[in-house]
Amino acid sequence: MIRRLLIANRGEIASRIARTCRRLGVDYVAVYSDADTDAPHLEGAIAAVRIGPAAAARSYLDGARIVSAALKHGCDAVHPGYGFLSENATFARDVEAAGLIFVGPDPETIAAMGDKERAKTIMSRAGVPVVPGSDRASDDPDEIVVMVDQVGRPALLKPVAGGGGKGMTIVDSMLEGNALRDAVTSSVRTARAAFADGRLLVERYLPSPRHVEVQVFGDGRGNVVHLFERECSLQRRHQKVVEEAPAAGLDTALREKMTAAAVQGAKTLRYRNAGTFEFILGSDGSFAFLEVNTRLQVEHPVTEEVTGIDLVEWQLRVASGEDLPLTQEAITCTGHAIECRIYAEDPVSAFRPSPGTVRRLSWPAGPRVESAVERGASIPPDYDPMLAKLIVAGADRAESLASMKEALAGVRVAGVATNIGFLSNLLSTPEVVGGEADTTFIDAHLDRILQRPSMAPVFAAAAAAVAARWRPVGEGRLSLWLGGGSDREALDSMAPQGRLWLSCGADYRVIRVITMNGATVTLEGCDDVTGESRHTIRLDGCDGSWRSGVADAAHFSALVGDSSVEVLLEGYRHLLDLMPTPEGSVATGGEIRSEMPATVVSVPVKSGDTVARGAPLVVLEAMKMEMPVLCPRDCVIAEVLCTTGSQVRAGQALLRLGEAIDAPGS
Repeated sequence: MIRRLLIANRGEIASRIARTCRRLGVDYVAVYSDADTDAPHLEGAIAAVRIGPAAAARSYLDGARIVSAALKHGCDAVHPGYGFLSENATFARDVEAAGLIFVGPDPETIAAMGDKERAKTIMSRAGVPVVPGSDRASDDPDEIVVMVDQVGRPALLKPVAGGGGKGMTIVDSMLEGNALRDAVTSSVRTARAAFADGRLLVERYLPSPRHVEVQVFGDGRGNVVHLFERECSLQRRHQKVVEEAPAAGLDTALREKMTAAAVQGAKTLRYRNAGTFEFILGSDGSFAFLEVNTRLQVEHPVTEEVTGIDLVEWQLRVASGEDLPLTQEAITCTGHAIECRIYAEDPVSAFRPSPGTVRRLSWPAGPRVESAVERGASIPPDYDPMLAKLIVAGADRAESLASMKEALAGVRVAGVATNIGFLSNLLSTPEVVGGEADTTFIDAHLDRILQRPSMAPVFAAAAAAVAARWRPVGEGRLSLWLGGGSDREALDSMAPQGRLWLSCGADYRVIRVITMNGATVTLEGCDDVTGESRHTIRLDGCDGSWRSGVADAAHFSALVGDSSVEVLLEGYRHLLDLMPTPEGSVATGGEIRSEMPATVVSVPVKSGDTVARGAPLVVLEAMKMEMPVLCPRDCVIAEVLCTTGSQVRAGQALLRLGEAIDAPGS
């Protein structure tokens, strides 16, 4: 067995690998960047090694530093986790050339499967069904446009070195001429920036497919087993959101065909260690090969839950030269498991990443939680925004769905926006409950899935939390508040306990506090600016500035500050200001500012340009996501304040807009 392991990763996967190491008695060394100096994944390591600054390219992607750290601290193996260098064949070769064990497939296998053009050819020759499309890849936009015309529409542009859906673009009949070339150029640029390889493969896009993948394990000597399948059809922009095992409604015959195809492909490669064969599945039962992920998958816990197998242990044992721990006949699948990925992102703002500090955090008891985030942790803009994976298991799919919805309702994260409300809504849709959703479902029905709670209970919860924190003394015009947040100069007889001004963006309320009896607060004016509807709020608990309770039958939590309050209700985060002026809620001035730390990818405008409302002004990249900044009005660009490739801070001015102009035809 491996004696000492260097874990070449961060976050929840580093913590996950460390947990198995502790159980098996394997020492481990952790690495960290300047953004992770106090990260939980360092706990329990016999050594924690700094490998560079926050930028991944200078730390977690610096293979030479990682190999050097492994040698310096007496390691005999390196586990890459997933992401970063996990599918980098050069890194795997460097690890082995240093006399260390690489916990993963053979470097040649990684190289072959990492190039989707080559992988497709190998699998086709092995008799594995493949997606129709081009037989070569290119990074020349003009050549790719020709390939699109040859393949036909709809077509899918897929980076040959990519993963996670990054850089993938669907080309339909609406994209022609310059619009098509711009889309191709953007995909090439994204692929080159993310993977140092801008080549794209053009494949026929198969509408409404399901995404089903098979977990395989090989010993590198020709012996391969599968650990059944997972369904990953719930995706947004080709990025998996929810995974489950086994796949919903897959009959025995089809399951056997897919797992047999995966095993055949793995045997052709003489596959070593863990791998995942990804397929698209049509409504007619046909399936086709997409790619092989030559690493441990993010969603591996659902396979562990239904098989009872620790996949990290298997990885370590196979890497140590041991035989596969079980035969195919001894591997069984029992029950059903679901995993949700919880991200620091704001679904109602186009899933914009939400870096920041986690001010409060609690997980429900019972479900499996894979996370390396703690209260007070900083979520840096330099890495993927995933906070945690929430995993539940049950006797069947219906039981697992019910358990997951209950588990999501019990998560509390304050300080950053999350996708918890989005996930809860998604799992409640009839299509998902019925197992009928395909890979296009989320993007096609996003407006329906993103339904937020009414603002009335949000304002009511915020007002009750503030009133409980800054409890008034006396009644009516004599009412005095112990803290800030009340409109003291305009109290009236209709508000025996005082009034509160609260705003959420441009939406504001003047709320009357009617009664405060123990843990119950009665309010009026929460429904709209002039509304008189009465709300009774029950406060269940408090911890300093932290309040929890029930507003209009919905459970909420609130974090009260001196001039603001953060409300978590039905999985959504709302930031409200206390005592705003009406003018203060309206954006003024001509500067466009960055909402977060980011890298400037491109600046398609220059000073003096006349631009229309909605036109892209700057394209930013943060937390592995490319985000265009759009022009808020028809105007002339007065001054450009940033350059391509530069790093910008949150709040930093990017451009200055000139006077508004009349829109054409107005």
